Amino acid sequence: MTLLLSLETSTHSFSCALHQDEKMIAYRESLDDQTTASMLTVMIDQLFRDSGFQKNQLNTVIIAAGPGSYTGLRIGVATAKGICYALNIPLVSVNTLALMSWQFINQLSSEYDLEDALLCPMLDARRMEVYCMLIEKTGQVIEPIQAKVINEQSFSERLVHKKIYFFGEGSDKCKNSIHHSNSKFVSGVKPSAVSLGEMGFPKFVSNEFEDTDLFEPLYLKDFVIKKPNLIS
Repeated sequence: MTLLLSLETSTHSFSCALHQDEKMIAYRESLDDQTTASMLTVMIDQLFRDSGFQKNQLNTVIIAAGPGSYTGLRIGVATAKGICYALNIPLVSVNTLALMSWQFINQLSSEYDLEDALLCPMLDARRMEVYCMLIEKTGQVIEPIQAKVINEQSFSERLVHKKIYFFGEGSDKCKNSIHHSNSKFVSGVKPSAVSLGEMGFPKFVSNEFEDTDLFEPLYLKDFVIKKPNLIS
């Protein structure tokens, strides 16, 4: 039996889950990204109380590696590393956009016609910019992860030939810019620690571990500190 803790802190909500192998046994979620720093470790403690397991029984921590919220990713990775160091267990990472695509394919494929279609998970990168990628239902990456400014011409060459399903919190602000009949927007898809544990378990089994000392989240962009407007 393998006990896995998964932490998903890439977006405006965050979640954590415990799995026995691929079976989820406890789950917690918060919709308030302003509480990630203060509540993540509290929620982890609640998981162990809910499940009856002890932290020293953990075999690995699985972290959503980004892209996404700079602050959320920093807190999630720091927490994951701290647990791995304390228990001398390995760290497993899963790209957040790949996680969202995996969720779409495994949970929603029966609701949508994915034959000869592309998937485009999107995370908000502020203003009209998103973190995104293009992927087929087979998992083949068509366009790699990038920070992309969205306008009326975005994906136009691809949309002429294929349907593209846009989903994730970043896709909401793109509806008014992308108007092609082949563009399909799907709401309600967000990265989850439950799916993170399911997707990360095979990586643990095959020993696909990160170097805990050197591992950093996939930020894609530098963090910019905004200066407040001063009123004299």
